[in-house]
Amino acid sequence: MDGRRRKQPKTSGCCSEEVSSIEWEFINMSEQEEDLIYRMYKLVGDKWALIAGRIPGRKAEEIERFWIMRHGQGFANRRRELN
Repeated sequence: MDGRRRKQPKTSGCCSEEVSSIEWEFINMSEQEEDLIYRMYKLVGDKWALIAGRIPGRKAEEIERFWIMRHGQGFANRRRELN
């Protein structure tokens, strides 16, 4: 080392924008929105911003969260418990 300090990335544990998947609320989508999400996902994959651009009033984060909640293993167990 040459004696100079390297800048450390600033991380603050108290102000994280990441939300635990347990705290997510279920997102209600219309049948048309769900159908469009499924078809777009087949076409473009997980490009959530591109998919959200096709659905007025929806954000990429909402689309991704909806997809994860529908297809994620952790949420599959919770859906079974609710039914």
